[in-house]
Amino acid sequence: MPTPFNEVIEDIKKRGYHNHRLEEHSDIVCKGIFNDLLKQCQLFRDDYESEKIKYWLNVRTPGARQRRIDLLVGEPNANGKSPDLAKSRIFVENKSVVTAHRNKDARYDDLNESLQVLHKERPEAILVATVMIGTALRVLNIPDRVKAQYKDRIDEFQKQVAPRLSSGDQRLWDEYRIAISVNRPSDPNSTLNKFRELPVRESNQIQKMGYDSLLLVPVHIDNVNPPYLPKPNTLGIDVERDYRAMLDLICKDYRTRWGDGG
Repeated sequence: MPTPFNEVIEDIKKRGYHNHRLEEHSDIVCKGIFNDLLKQCQLFRDDYESEKIKYWLNVRTPGARQRRIDLLVGEPNANGKSPDLAKSRIFVENKSVVTAHRNKDARYDDLNESLQVLHKERPEAILVATVMIGTALRVLNIPDRVKAQYKDRIDEFQKQVAPRLSSGDQRLWDEYRIAISVNRPSDPNSTLNKFRELPVRESNQIQKMGYDSLLLVPVHIDNVNPPYLPKPNTLGIDVERDYRAMLDLICKDYRTRWGDGG
C-alpha cells in the first residue's frame, strides 16, 4: 500500500530539497497516518466522526522545554478546541537523519525525551515514532550551506537554484562543493541500530515506558538527484509491510483501550 513517505518524496521533488532543520516532512506523515487510520479502523473513524476525538499538529508538551508533539489525537478540553492532554489517545513523533548521520544521537535523545514526557502525561496513550534514515553517501546541504549563500538574494535562489535541485543536475556537486556532507557506507546501518535502542513495549505493557510502534524508513535523498524510497535496500526494511503492521497495531490497541466504553 502507498505510505505517507511516498507523499514526502513527491513533496521533496516539488520543493527541490529536504529541509532537515525544519523537519518539513512531519506534517505530511502525520496527516497520512491519521487518514489511513480513518480508513482502516472503524472505531477510530466512529469516534472522529462523532467528534469524541480530534487531532492537532505541533502541540506544546508539558515541562520546561515544551517540545512540540507532531501529532496528538484525543479528546478536546471543555472549550472543544484545545486538546485535553490527560485524555490523549495517540501521540506521533517524526524525525529524520539524512544530511549528517552524526546527528543521530541528538535525534535519538529527542525521541527518548519525548517518550518520557508523554508517558508520564498519559501512559495508556499509543506512542508512535517514525524515523527517515538517509542512505545516500553524499548529500548537498541546502538549508545550511547553499541557501545561506543567498540570504540577501532569496529570489535568485528560488529562480536559479531551486528548480535544479533534485532534478539530476550533476553540476551542482561541483558548483557547491563546500556544501557536500559525506556519509560513510556504514552510517545508515549504525543509525538504524541506534534508534532500535529506543524502548518498545508490548500492547499489554501500558505501564512500561516505551513506544508502541517504531517505524524506520530508508530514504535516498541527496538534494541533487530525484529522491526515492529504495526497494530493496541495504537495511533490509520493507517499508510498506512495516507501515501496514504499524496501522494494524494502532487499530488493535485503540480498540482494546477505548472500545466498549474503555
